[in-house]
Amino acid sequence: MSSKKEKFFFWLQKLAWFIARNKLVMKTYEYLLWNQVKRGKMPEHVAVILDGNRRWALSKGLNLFDGHLEGAKKAEKFLDWCRELGGIKTVTLYIFSTENFRRPKEEVEHLMSLMETYLKSLSESRYVYENKIRVKVLGKVELLPQTLQDLIKKLEKSTEKHDKYYLNLAIAYGGRAEIVDAVKAIVSKVVKGKISPEKLDEKTVEEHLYTGFLPNPHPDLIIRTSGEERLSNFLLWQAAYSEFCFLDVYWPGFRKVDFLRAIRVYQQRQRRFGV
Repeated sequence: MSSKKEKFFFWLQKLAWFIARNKLVMKTYEYLLWNQVKRGKMPEHVAVILDGNRRWALSKGLNLFDGHLEGAKKAEKFLDWCRELGGIKTVTLYIFSTENFRRPKEEVEHLMSLMETYLKSLSESRYVYENKIRVKVLGKVELLPQTLQDLIKKLEKSTEKHDKYYLNLAIAYGGRAEIVDAVKAIVSKVVKGKISPEKLDEKTVEEHLYTGFLPNPHPDLIIRTSGEERLSNFLLWQAAYSEFCFLDVYWPGFRKVDFLRAIRVYQQRQRRFGV
């Protein structure tokens, strides 16, 4: 018995040493990456497709709601990482698509409640107001519950004059729907004689997109987690010349080192914009 105990504690000690060593290695790698990317050109606008909450939960033996909760917590951390790096002026997070309304009713209701909690937290955050962060929800807001709509309007109103940083939350969002809405608005103005058809150009379209208020509506870098490699109806117009980084990690498991790797990938690319 004594021998079995000794073996057990021996291997337990080995496991603890292995974990501690790996943590040290990862921290060292993170530190080196941090110093490397800090010296490079930073993307001004970073957009993220937050994918993999449900699969992360299933892989951990948890329920789907735990996955969404951890995903929301990770979004908060991500914003902190952007702030620490500096140079990133605009962040756009793809949180809930128009297609996501087709999910089970209980899951959709849970997501609405979770979004309400975090939007309230944003509206009460001193950091948002001290750092002049404009918060905007991109999407078909009218499809959301009334309580959430009211909260969004209040938050947007209270930050609409902020112009130092921009936080865009794509909720009930679809890239095709955005373009259709822009076309409808333009056609309405043409009919009323406010816009001449002959003068329609790309700038006209951009001004009528959900992102028309942004100084730089085009993401320099778009990150997608979970290993999927597609846009999924996200910023179809704005992403024409964005750099993409697809990472094989679920969003709740997305680490600071993953973010730094994505930034390094961006810095190693040569952006020619078709020239």
